[in-house]
Amino acid sequence: MKKTNKAIVLLNMGGARNKNELKIFLTNMFNDKNILSMPAPLRKIIAYFIVKSRLDSAWENYELIGNESPINKLTEKLVNKVNDKIDEYKTYQIMRYTPPFANDVIKQMKDDGISEVILLPLYPQYSTTTTKSSLEDFQMYAKDAFNVRVIDPYYKNESFNNCIIDEISSQVTDPKEYNLIFSAHGLPQKIVDAGDPYEKQMNEQVDILKEMLEKKGLNFKSISLAYQSKVGPLKWLEPSLDDALKDFKEQNVLIYPIAFIVDNSETDFELSIEYKEIAEEIGIHDYKVCKCVNDSDAFVEVIKEIIK
Repeated sequence: MKKTNKAIVLLNMGGARNKNELKIFLTNMFNDKNILSMPAPLRKIIAYFIVKSRLDSAWENYELIGNESPINKLTEKLVNKVNDKIDEYKTYQIMRYTPPFANDVIKQMKDDGISEVILLPLYPQYSTTTTKSSLEDFQMYAKDAFNVRVIDPYYKNESFNNCIIDEISSQVTDPKEYNLIFSAHGLPQKIVDAGDPYEKQMNEQVDILKEMLEKKGLNFKSISLAYQSKVGPLKWLEPSLDDALKDFKEQNVLIYPIAFIVDNSETDFELSIEYKEIAEEIGIHDYKVCKCVNDSDAFVEVIKEIIK
């Protein structure tokens, strides 16, 4: 074990390893006040009925991707790489809705003699539903046990955006034959209207990436931003990915999942299976989905850079 009192803690949403963990994930997510903003007793009742109605159908989706979310093994690999390559810190992970949970990891950190902590949300853009929720979860259990520094949103970081461009460029021989869509997890419009900066930061990052792609001579037929994962009757951020794909009948589409650092059920099932079926129904010729930066060596170098 490393002899250090300093830690990097990677924060993410989590993902199910089995059907029981999927129930835990859904229960915890819909009980999160940052997801459903209502009195706790009412939120608990609504969460119960959502989970009861959605669990079986949601698990059928997991069965199509190997009965577990890829987020767990990929994050473990990332933790191991960061531990190997950044000697000054011991690296941990905390998931918001499935193990490893904040309370258990914080107990381990105390036992390990940690006193200085860098919190690194694995969300490049800030949202109350992701970053704020994970930070509040950590602080609720840590209280004043550590000297904590939080890494700001890093969607503008050039090295990070170069990781994204490297993946995009590896997927196509001739960019001019493809329409590039940056697909982001959607949010209800009312959350953005209440001051959540997610949409603004998403637009800023797409503008940065457009400019970087152009400078590298990677000229796509079109570049756009769309939002996936809409549920319920509320108005969500637009355009939806469903609608955006309709513009590209008899054309080629490349998707980059811009809201995620690590591949998960939404990249492996929703984007790679569900939306692919929609694309085929529309008549899109070639539909491809990029991988996230995951545990790449280049992203480990980004972590080194942004924690300085």
